[in-house]
Amino acid sequence: MFPNYEGIHLKLMRTRSGVSLLELVISITILGILAAGVIPLIQNTAIRSKEIELRRNLRIIRTALDDYRKTFDRMPDGPLKTGSGYPENLAELVEGHDFGDAKAGSVKFLRRPVLNPMDKNSASDDKWGWELRCYKDEPDSSSWCGEDVFDIYAPQEGQAIDGTKYSEW
Repeated sequence: MFPNYEGIHLKLMRTRSGVSLLELVISITILGILAAGVIPLIQNTAIRSKEIELRRNLRIIRTALDDYRKTFDRMPDGPLKTGSGYPENLAELVEGHDFGDAKAGSVKFLRRPVLNPMDKNSASDDKWGWELRCYKDEPDSSSWCGEDVFDIYAPQEGQAIDGTKYSEW
């Protein structure tokens, strides 16, 4: 008299309870396509973050070199005012320099070495992974006269994402 709805319901449950092989293959294919598109973006992000850190570190050291020179220029003429007005090496920016001011004592310009993020061995290097130029060198010189540190640059060959060379920054 009453239709058997339980049998129909159980039959529908059995046919819909799993995922077909075709659905699984399509899902995996879609995920593979999305992953293939995301991987290059992740690689570019890693390179871009190193480039940002490289530019920032160059700016920090160059600012410290300029501050060193400004402090030297403010110093009164006397026996302590010798040289070009730039530090003899990068370590002098961290260790400090006595400019002859009894109140200030030894003046430090950096708290710690600022390393080149593109150089894996920069922590063991006395130049912190950078190449140096003195005030006598040409602006695009790749050699250091050895007297003072007027400027620094990244020695890495290659181009940045924006097409410029690292050594020209």
